[in-house]
Amino acid sequence: MNPEQRTRIDREHIWHPYSAMRSPLPVFPVSSASGVRLRLNDGRELIDGMASWWCVIHGYGHPRLKAAMAAQIDTLPHVMFGGLTHDPAVRLTEQLLDIVPRGLDKVFFCDSGSVSVEVAMKLAIQYWHAQGQPQRTRFVALRGGYHGDTFGAMSVCDPVTGMHGLFDGILPRQTFIERPRPRFGDACTGADMQALQTALEKNHDIAALILEPVVQGAGGMWFYAADWLRRARRLCDEAGVLLIADEIATGFGRTGELFACAHAGISPDILCIGKALTGGYLSLAATLTTAAVSDAIDAGEPGVFMHGPTFMANPLACATASASIELLLGHDWRNDIARIQAGLERGLIPCREMAGVRDVRVLGAIGVVEMLEPVDMRAITHAFVERGVWVRPFGRLVYLMPPYVIGDDDLDTLTRAIVEVTKNVTN
Repeated sequence: MNPEQRTRIDREHIWHPYSAMRSPLPVFPVSSASGVRLRLNDGRELIDGMASWWCVIHGYGHPRLKAAMAAQIDTLPHVMFGGLTHDPAVRLTEQLLDIVPRGLDKVFFCDSGSVSVEVAMKLAIQYWHAQGQPQRTRFVALRGGYHGDTFGAMSVCDPVTGMHGLFDGILPRQTFIERPRPRFGDACTGADMQALQTALEKNHDIAALILEPVVQGAGGMWFYAADWLRRARRLCDEAGVLLIADEIATGFGRTGELFACAHAGISPDILCIGKALTGGYLSLAATLTTAAVSDAIDAGEPGVFMHGPTFMANPLACATASASIELLLGHDWRNDIARIQAGLERGLIPCREMAGVRDVRVLGAIGVVEMLEPVDMRAITHAFVERGVWVRPFGRLVYLMPPYVIGDDDLDTLTRAIVEVTKNVTN
């Protein structure tokens, strides 16, 4: 097929994320990728500021990850996990248990971040059923949160800004509280915790509090106080409610800690991970929990956890994830994140003075420019591509989450493009 034929088939038959078929947003055909660059079919190269939705932390085409995939695909690319096991899953489990927050020692592998949230919610519900409290089926969630696009996950996303308002009438009804007001680095007061305390005390059907630790991702890119998270853990303990930490976006170093829970020095009862787990090379996620949760489920009816994906613990994905973790821990990743944070802070400072900008915030390898009004996705995407960068804003948020291997010059190019485009938008 020639380029025009491929473009026509894509435009007429393929849905892209959150897009319309009749009036689709522009798409740019990619022919290859290497390091932090995407090469388009027309020969142009774009510096990737998104790490392909935050997961390609080592960049594209890394030889260590390619070698791990090649070795595994020649041995065992896939086998069902029901009644069988394999070394890649065992090895990855051992690696994860060494690095996740303390107390988490049971691992359930699944396909995607949304499914890991579904698994976490089912674990919480089944735990309470086994404890003789089957009425505990609801969740407390934060405004501004985002946890995925499947039905259970949608129900704990912000019902207004979480992109799922259309399904409001058929989703399970959850209890929402305002997002934490204190910013990252600030302390909290008792008043800041009152909404959560009230929700936990008044609702006796709550199974768990679910949240994104410290950083709310696609729901608003809000960085909140680690002290709030620390106090929330204490309130959950006092109320006898489980805590689910969704670290799908924040896990594996993005915020400056290996897992964002470490900023607060806490450990959840259930942890969701995904995205960067394989370095972005294959889809894989996991839900981890404590022996207390798994023991309760085993002792209850029906005596097993009721979930089992077809591609659970896919050997090829597990082997790639192991190589990605080794690659991350084998480098001075903290220095990389600190370097990127400094570059984002330095490069995005000019946006603070622009009339149409509400806020500029940076944490770890995340830089956010929040506009007063939603951006024109068509115009702004083209403007970035013309400057040789790939930046994918949403709503009022123009943000960067680059691969950790990005060099200072490429990072400067990304931030300079955001400053120039933002300036044009505000003018």
